[in-house]
Amino acid sequence: MQTGHKRKQQHELKRQDIKKSAEAISSAKEEEPFPTHARPTPDECRAIRDSLLAFHGFPQEFARYREQRPYLITLQNKEESSRLINNCDEKNDNGVKVEEEEEESVLDGLVKTVLSQNTTEVNSQRAFLNLKSAFPTWENVLAAESKFVENAIRCGGLAPTKAACIRNILSSLMEKKGRLCLEYLRDLSVAEIKAELSHFKGIGPKTVACVLMFNLQKDDFPVDTHVFEIAKAIGWVPPVADRNKTYLHLNHCIPNELKFDLNCLLYTHGKLCRKCTKKSGSQQRKETHDDSCPLLNYCDKLS
Repeated sequence: MQTGHKRKQQHELKRQDIKKSAEAISSAKEEEPFPTHARPTPDECRAIRDSLLAFHGFPQEFARYREQRPYLITLQNKEESSRLINNCDEKNDNGVKVEEEEEESVLDGLVKTVLSQNTTEVNSQRAFLNLKSAFPTWENVLAAESKFVENAIRCGGLAPTKAACIRNILSSLMEKKGRLCLEYLRDLSVAEIKAELSHFKGIGPKTVACVLMFNLQKDDFPVDTHVFEIAKAIGWVPPVADRNKTYLHLNHCIPNELKFDLNCLLYTHGKLCRKCTKKSGSQQRKETHDDSCPLLNYCDKLS
């Protein structure tokens, strides 16, 4: 009995040491890169969140994730939020009918994020659906030949690279945990989660941040191309900032309670507004509101 108790204590002490080590490494990596750059202020974050919310409404594609954060409902119009979250029979921004979806596991979310890299939202969604249709379980994906996994996700682009990344995640997870499940991450600190996910080959800071925010309901602020371009355009980071430093800076500056809404709205705005992203001519972009960008007041670089 005492031996079992000692083992339990040793296991807990080891876990605490790992946690401290992960937090120390995370703290060292996440030091504020621009301590003298005062923007964005909390008031500015709130004002831009409100402006974009009034302009676009809350993006329906993220409504299911927002529902998992009930404390955020008070931050916007309750009627609008309820309509977006509960109306499952409407069409999404891509004209595809939205059906009631099964609960998304953490592993589902990680694979979805991998498939979303360097492609359109439509293609990445189709690739994930094809993958799940061809291989109903993650065990099936792990047991399959690479070429069949590649064929299933080919519509999402970079099929060999993404298939290798997904299979590496699955094999590493099976070797380490004995089963294909990432739900254990829910019990870990943010620093521990980052350390765990970063061990997988091909998983970078943006992917980790997306899983943290969407699948683990943590207060994090992913920086994709759209968010990065807008952040630079409105002066939230210095001109010399790269995406990783932008991620670190914005996560330091943006209040936790604003991160989810603001991130979803900036991402959506970046897809739709040519003035913020300085892009034009793409058939994938909508021209809605192009003459009245709500961020013009925050940036004199936009024309």
